[in-house]
Amino acid sequence: MAVLTPRATPVLDFPQFRAAVNQSFVPLRVTSVRETRFRGAIRHADSTDLHVSVVEAAEHMVERTPALIAARPGGYFKVGLHLAGNGLLVQGNREVVLQPGALTLYDTARPYSLAFDGDFRSLVLMFPSRMLDLPATSVAELTASGLHEERGAATLLLPYLYALAQHPEAVTGSTGTRLARNTVDLVATVLAERLAITAGPDDPRRELFTAALQYIDDHLSSPHLDPARIAAAHFVSSRLLHGLFREHGMSVATRVRTRRLERARARLADPTHTRQSVMSVAVECGFTDAAHFSRAYRAEFGCSPSQTRAACLSTFPQTLTQGENR
Repeated sequence: MAVLTPRATPVLDFPQFRAAVNQSFVPLRVTSVRETRFRGAIRHADSTDLHVSVVEAAEHMVERTPALIAARPGGYFKVGLHLAGNGLLVQGNREVVLQPGALTLYDTARPYSLAFDGDFRSLVLMFPSRMLDLPATSVAELTASGLHEERGAATLLLPYLYALAQHPEAVTGSTGTRLARNTVDLVATVLAERLAITAGPDDPRRELFTAALQYIDDHLSSPHLDPARIAAAHFVSSRLLHGLFREHGMSVATRVRTRRLERARARLADPTHTRQSVMSVAVECGFTDAAHFSRAYRAEFGCSPSQTRAACLSTFPQTLTQGENR
C-alpha cells in the first residue's frame, strides 16, 4: 500500500492488525470490506500515562460500541492528528471530516466510530481522562470537532505533534515521563483556549471553577488544603464551591486527592527524582500518613508507590548510577 513507510514495521494482515488495535488501545470493533487485501501497521511508544501511536492502514472502520464500553469502561481521551488520506470521526451528535492536518479529540467512555475510505496515516495520543485538568462536561463539547485552526496554543501544538509522529519513541527516554506530561498539558491548553472562546468573556462560574482548579494545583503540598480553605481563598461559601464542582461531575475532595496522587506518581516515575524517598514524595504532595498514602495510591493506580519507583529504576538504572558518581 502506498502510504506505508519503512518506519512502520512490521506490515500486518487484517487479523493481525485487528489484534494490534485492540492491544494498543481500548477494545474496538474493527471491520473492512477488503480483508484479504488489507495491509496495516502500528508503530507505538509508551510513557507512564501517555500512549503514542502512528497508525497506517488501508480502508477500514473502527467502532467503540456501547457493549465494548460496558465490558471494559475506558476513562481515556484520544487526540488524533491526521497525516495522510481521508476519514470521518463521529461521536455523539457531531462528526468531523479527517483530512491531512485535522486535529481531533474523542472520548473512549462514549461510543464513537472512525471510518477510512482508503490508505491513511494518523498520529494518535491516548491518555487517562483524569490528566486533563478541565471540566469533563465542557471537554465533551469539543469531541468530534476540528481543533486544528492555527491560532493561540495550537500554533505550538501542531508542529510538535508532526515532530512526535516522526519520533514517537521520544516519550520513552529518560525524560519521557516529563515530556508526556508536557504533551498533555499543551493539549489541555489548546482545549482550554477553545472552551474560553466558546464560553465568551463573561462566564463568572467557569472563571471561578478554573481559578479553583489552579488553586488546588498550586497548593497540593499543603496538608491543610480542603474545601473550606479553597472557598475562602476565592471569597465564596463552601456550599457554592461544592455545587460548582458537582456541576462538573466531581467533588472537591476527590479532585484534591486525585491531583495529589497524580503528582506523586509523576515524581516516582521520574528518573531525576530517584534519590528522593517515597515518603518524601508523599509529603511533598500533601500526604502526612505513609499507610494512607500507600492505600490511596494502590486504589488509584493498581500498584504500590514502591512498585512505581522500582519500575523507574529498572528502566533507567543509569540515571541513579550517574547521580551517585557525581
